[in-house]
Amino acid sequence: MTAPSLRSISYGGGVQSTALLVLAAQQRIDFSLFLMANVGDDSENPATLRYIEEHARPFAAEHGIELVVLDRVKRDGSVETLMGRLTRPGSRSLPIPIRMSNGAPGQRSCTADFKIKVIGKELKRRGATAAAPATIGIGISVDEIHRANNRRVEPHEVITYPLLDLGLRRTDCARIIRDAGLPVPPKSSCFFCPFHRPETWHDQRRDEPELFEKSCQLEELLNKRRDELGKDHVYLTRFNRPLREAIPDGVDLLPMFDEADGLCDSGWCMT
Repeated sequence: MTAPSLRSISYGGGVQSTALLVLAAQQRIDFSLFLMANVGDDSENPATLRYIEEHARPFAAEHGIELVVLDRVKRDGSVETLMGRLTRPGSRSLPIPIRMSNGAPGQRSCTADFKIKVIGKELKRRGATAAAPATIGIGISVDEIHRANNRRVEPHEVITYPLLDLGLRRTDCARIIRDAGLPVPPKSSCFFCPFHRPETWHDQRRDEPELFEKSCQLEELLNKRRDELGKDHVYLTRFNRPLREAIPDGVDLLPMFDEADGLCDSGWCMT
């Protein structure tokens, strides 16, 4: 008899993937394994990590769902975080979609190295192969359907989009979560992600000044190294200015939607 194929949700700790957790608990989707690739306790949005420990983990356990948080473990057994890679002494690595001097995001490897490969390693440990690929559910909702067209598929996986299959939007996801008695989680991402929209940066400066200061210090460190290499400065926003100047203190911003902002096109992040 053929063994059942491995099925897992890529859990990001945000609204869409938490809605998938509720739908799995309600047996509206057929997934009992949720894997979250943690880019680092020093890198993930701290509110997301708190939500997972205080709400998602207990809810999953109550409903017989396995929710596993995975670190990126190097060959020597040490844990690497995204912030650690960025700030490592002597590092020239820019794995995040940092904004170049023209405002466009640079090449990034953060999603591949800290999300896709980490989950892929766990899937292969559990038996996924090119001959018997795992089914991976990604939390992309109907209002973000364009994100579903940009996924690179690994040999050991088959991608599916349960929220699209059910015709659910982000607002539907929030309602599903509330109806299950859970608080709606914050947006998930690295707290210093250059894909943040301006209003997200503004909220961080107003509500989480310590995180905003860490973001500014990271940008300053990267540019100090750029100066030593004789290269142009890079920024965490598209405004070609340091974060402290680009996001003024105490000034309310109107929502400024721009498809270049707030969007990781892989579906592994910000879900």
